[in-house]
Amino acid sequence: MKPYVLGMMCLGLGLSAYSQQTARGIVFEDKNLNKVLDKGEKGLPGVAVSNGKEVVLTGKDGAYELPVQQDNILFVIKPAQYRSHLNENNLPISYYIHKPQGSPAHFKYPGAQPTGDLPAAVNFAMIPEKSNDDFTAFVFGDPQPYTMQELAHFEKGIIDEARQHKNVSFGISLGDLVGDHLDLQLPYAQTMKKMDLPWYNVMGNHDMNYDAKTDSLSDETFERNFGPANYAFNYGKAHFIVLDNILYPDPRDEKGYWGGFRADQLAFVKNDLKQVPKENLVVISFHIPLLITGNDEFIRQHRQELFDALKGYENVLVLSAHTHLQMHNFYTITDGWHNVKPLHEFNIGTTSGDWYSGELNAQGIPVSTMRDGTPKGYGFLNIKGNQYVLDYKVAGQPASHQISIYSPKVVQQNQRTSAGIFANFFLGTDNDAVHYRIDGNNWKPMKKVNNADPAFLEKLMRFDQTETLLSGRRPSNAEACTHLWRGNVPTDLSAGQHTIEIKATDMFGREYTQTSNYTIQTQPQ
Repeated sequence: MKPYVLGMMCLGLGLSAYSQQTARGIVFEDKNLNKVLDKGEKGLPGVAVSNGKEVVLTGKDGAYELPVQQDNILFVIKPAQYRSHLNENNLPISYYIHKPQGSPAHFKYPGAQPTGDLPAAVNFAMIPEKSNDDFTAFVFGDPQPYTMQELAHFEKGIIDEARQHKNVSFGISLGDLVGDHLDLQLPYAQTMKKMDLPWYNVMGNHDMNYDAKTDSLSDETFERNFGPANYAFNYGKAHFIVLDNILYPDPRDEKGYWGGFRADQLAFVKNDLKQVPKENLVVISFHIPLLITGNDEFIRQHRQELFDALKGYENVLVLSAHTHLQMHNFYTITDGWHNVKPLHEFNIGTTSGDWYSGELNAQGIPVSTMRDGTPKGYGFLNIKGNQYVLDYKVAGQPASHQISIYSPKVVQQNQRTSAGIFANFFLGTDNDAVHYRIDGNNWKPMKKVNNADPAFLEKLMRFDQTETLLSGRRPSNAEACTHLWRGNVPTDLSAGQHTIEIKATDMFGREYTQTSNYTIQTQPQ
């Protein structure tokens, strides 16, 4: 059999005469790492291969067959005990773009060049790797630079720090890799290369080809630069599914976008899950959260079809971004979720924070605190077997910095006050316990509130109250924080400084503390 090289090959053999053909090839163990099926290299049985809709398993000789049309990407669903080849930017390349006529030529940002006729064989090389059921992955929300300067802020404020972490297996960015200017996608990928890890990417609404008249063509530049927008892979006992969940143009008015899925994407999920053991952890990554609010940003029927496909899978985690806030959403039977354990969606805060706004810090980078008071940062997904634990790391702060405290600086002794002590627990959920105490006395529970974080409001008001221009750009207006707690300010203590201590216990049973202080004075001075 004639060998073929992996990846985005431009074969230039002329256009296919058929709208549908059958692709054939072999998934093999690449002993000499040359990406070519050589004599003596064995095929790998039982490996899943997909065209973005159908999913088949290779036979005992590693062979597969799949139908393809004029716009398909064939890809391997990486087994846990193997790894994919990476390109020059550390992006997995176990896929083949089949677009005989190429992407639409009139698009502002180019997609694939014509690939010509389907090769006689599309083979995929895999590299053996010891499967580890205990591993950690980076999770990045919305890098979203609109300019090279903002990309430099991202590198200096996030990448330079994050790349120092050791013992991380791979990373994933949850969409809005760039901000509309798709010529920044390759500079973004070159920046991510510095993480020195395999990196998986999700398509966001600011990564689309706005020239597209149909949703299936809105990802042409993304595919050129990153590969399929819908795919899956395995690590340990975890199965990862990545989906483009932005429908563009919005089918309601042909303007803007709407959160949802095409029929072929839902078919891919269903066909893919047929190969996944029910006891495994399933991690689904996309850009727009599933939460349906008054804005109706996600199609309810499509969410339900996804829930239906996951029936019987008790260990499921959803990762999303998009909001430039941080929150946890839990879906139960009242939302159409079928399983006993609620479906947990972690809508992570963003690496760009509030779109690179706010005053410049000592590094010359916008502070960019998010509208709910969550500092910009990045996440860790820690997996052990089919269980997971989440961490959020505030950029530029120690890992222990998980709570911010806001309180008045000074209050009058024995004078009633409407001021409060506020604790923004960045990873907090509705069911978490948050307590406070003063000067080491008894712990008291704090009340969860749905307010704007006053610490963020203070940052915001600096821009409105200043009489001279501040560095940086005014932040966006505040949003209610879903992880904010309040306690009363004791004034019946001795005059002087008093220590506030906050204790928060997260959904994984871990305890965090943070301290601050305030002063009591006997009378106005």
